[in-house]
Amino acid sequence: MKHLFLAGVALASAATPAVARQLTIQDVTMLSRIGAPTASKDGRWLVWAQRETDLANDRGRYDLWRLDLTKRGAAPDKLAAEPDVNENDPQIVGDTVYFTSDKGGGDGAVWAIPIAGGAARQVTRFAGGFGGFKVSPDATKLAIWADRKPGAPTLAPPMEKKAADAGSGRTYDRLFVRHWDTWADGTRSQLFVLPLTPAGATGDGVAIENGLTGDAPSKPFGGGEEVTWSPDGKTIFFALRQAGEIESTSTNLDVWSTSTDGQAAPTNLTASNKATDMLPTLSPDGRSLAYVAMKRPGFEADRQVLMIRDLASGNVRALTEGWDRSVASITWALDGRSLLVTADDVQETPLFRVDATSDKVTRLTKEGHVSSVVATPKGAVIAMNSLVAPDDFYSITGTGQPQRLTSVNAAKLAGIDLPTVSRFSFTGANNDTVYGYAVKPYGSTGKVPVAYMVHGGPQGSSNNSWSYRWNPAVFAGAGYGLVAVDFHGSTGYGQGFTDAISNNWGGWPLEDLQKGLAAATTKYTWLDGDKACALGASYGGYMMNWIEGQWPDRFKCIVQHDGVFDARAMAYETEELWFDEWEHGGKTYYEDPAAFEKWNPVNFVDRWKTPMLVITSEKDFRIPYTQGLASFTALQRRGIPSRLLVFPNENHWVLKPKNSRQWYGEVLGWMDKWTKTQ
Repeated sequence: MKHLFLAGVALASAATPAVARQLTIQDVTMLSRIGAPTASKDGRWLVWAQRETDLANDRGRYDLWRLDLTKRGAAPDKLAAEPDVNENDPQIVGDTVYFTSDKGGGDGAVWAIPIAGGAARQVTRFAGGFGGFKVSPDATKLAIWADRKPGAPTLAPPMEKKAADAGSGRTYDRLFVRHWDTWADGTRSQLFVLPLTPAGATGDGVAIENGLTGDAPSKPFGGGEEVTWSPDGKTIFFALRQAGEIESTSTNLDVWSTSTDGQAAPTNLTASNKATDMLPTLSPDGRSLAYVAMKRPGFEADRQVLMIRDLASGNVRALTEGWDRSVASITWALDGRSLLVTADDVQETPLFRVDATSDKVTRLTKEGHVSSVVATPKGAVIAMNSLVAPDDFYSITGTGQPQRLTSVNAAKLAGIDLPTVSRFSFTGANNDTVYGYAVKPYGSTGKVPVAYMVHGGPQGSSNNSWSYRWNPAVFAGAGYGLVAVDFHGSTGYGQGFTDAISNNWGGWPLEDLQKGLAAATTKYTWLDGDKACALGASYGGYMMNWIEGQWPDRFKCIVQHDGVFDARAMAYETEELWFDEWEHGGKTYYEDPAAFEKWNPVNFVDRWKTPMLVITSEKDFRIPYTQGLASFTALQRRGIPSRLLVFPNENHWVLKPKNSRQWYGEVLGWMDKWTKTQ
């Protein structure tokens, strides 16, 4: 792993001054962040949105950048970057870059600019706001997705008049009543198509979902990867889960096709599969549709198998059925002979090439996390990061090594000494090999206290990737040796390993964590195992509450963020019920209360004794703030040193720059109090 970690910051450290320093959260919040790129068909231009932090207004600001890929060593330059204007979501079609802009305020619009540079022009003028867009390959149509009332014929917002004596109360007759961080308001993300001419997109478009009720793209995280055009611009393929009474318990997203004139009802291409079908991606010739499919209804972390559908015959093949990894993204190679995919693999997220006929899978990158991919005539351009390097762009040709194209944060990282990372393995629960890593502060010579970080998901991974939320390098910069273990339930080790956590939340994962900390402190003598603090969010936060009752004498302190405290309350308070019910055996709490109570932290509060910092957010509807408040109440009533941090304007994640700084100040302050002072 060391090779990529060093390479990832080689350019950044080229201008290192004589006196270096450690990384801080103040540094991380000000780093530039590159978005998913788009490339011109001829392979010359790469364009992306780049986020800079507007700390005064506590938000990000976006500009468009471009890079000439034909000039070796070319430097990126700005394509669209008006002050106080956000330019985002670029798409290249022909010699034009289409993008979103909030110029002039209001609801924003789609704009266009020549890729060679020049004046930008406004393309759309409809009212009511929108979520995103995609231009047809022939640039004659524009697909828009926007929140509108179900059945809305166009994008034009309806004229609604509120009664003078109307109250502020909301009424509901079915779930969801709220999702992720938003209360349901009766609208759905729906697809509309507008004609596109050199003068712009005229009118309010036409709805194309005809009779479907659901969100396309899906909420809360779906985007353009769930919508794709046919080459001739006559058909759109999209993913959608039909709503109704079962929405909060169903993972049955399907792939649909529909004509862009809005006259016909959409066709469900995956109706026979009652589990998730996602990421529709059309081949360059328009003959084959790639997508991913799960098998088990109700399980959101099932293996995603790469599927290919011949659109003429309707025949479907499972390309990666024999490859025990879960495909996370799909990009067709421009020649249509193979597909470029990403998948977790033993603490890495590499790029793979899957042959479209032989099903052969070839790994194209080694260490690092590939976060986005765009195909080019010579291969691909990827964005890639690691534990000690934020995203930059690299080119891939054949099976050769990735070649760096950018060093976006070189100046901002100059003079900062980043930590070193080592990987280890041990025999965990069920006699399985379990992997972890240890992050050592740069320049440390003696023992350092331990930050034992537990990832969320729980079907996730503590992998070799950069984070703007839980960043191991920041903990190392504060003087901690960070240790993370991919316990049973983690991704990247085969579906059986991932499945092992379901209905087993407090069993094998805790055993892995106990054995993993012992293995790390034995192997790395620079870790001070007597001064350890455990911390985690989401499932990791659950594990903090579980550790309080099951491993109460091991840690000097605990940091619990958005963790489940009472499984019974969680079963009735969370929004995506399919997750909580699957993880406890597939039944509701009232059908099988024992399954929920077996691993319920609230049942062991009488054993709690470790000082805990509790963090929660009022807009978190996944694990509602009441869980954090209850955990803090338990600590206070037992007289255990404790502190509560509540963010009124965050959801399950802490995203705002100033809140991120406050979060780290509280977390590191709490850890310092119990591990660095007597």
